[in-house]
Amino acid sequence: MTLELFRIDDRLIHGQVVVGWGQPLDLKFIVLVDDAVAASDWEQELYRMGVPPEMDVYFHDVGTAAERLPTYRSDPRAGLLLTGDIATMQRLAETVAPPLDAVNVGGIHSRPGRVQRLRYVFLSIEEAAELRALAARGVKVTAQDLPGARCVPLEDLLNGTDL
Repeated sequence: MTLELFRIDDRLIHGQVVVGWGQPLDLKFIVLVDDAVAASDWEQELYRMGVPPEMDVYFHDVGTAAERLPTYRSDPRAGLLLTGDIATMQRLAETVAPPLDAVNVGGIHSRPGRVQRLRYVFLSIEEAAELRALAARGVKVTAQDLPGARCVPLEDLLNGTDL
């Protein structure tokens, strides 16, 4: 099995991740990579409450996640690695070997400085450049909110062709 999905979703652990992706992929663990959450027992406990008891959750900063990624990749259970922003996924991609194969852009929501690209993805100019940088590293970058939805290629995502 191993890590089935590398996902960027600014809501981190929530129903769409746990149920929408977790059930179809039969996920047994989630690796949440976020420097602030990794340093906060209180936030970790909040996210654990949204996960069924049969699913493990691991919280790491980028450095620790990079060190432990080989273990998660070789885990026989199906897992998901999740970051809350593109910059964190990019930092992880820059530090791991072998490189990441693919990254799924899930929900990145509206805030000042971002432009809507898809119904569920809003990006700043800098974030669009970060996605291009991931792709330049050989990472297949696509957007998809749920497994049954259309998988949107990076160029369509950046051009907002599915609005």
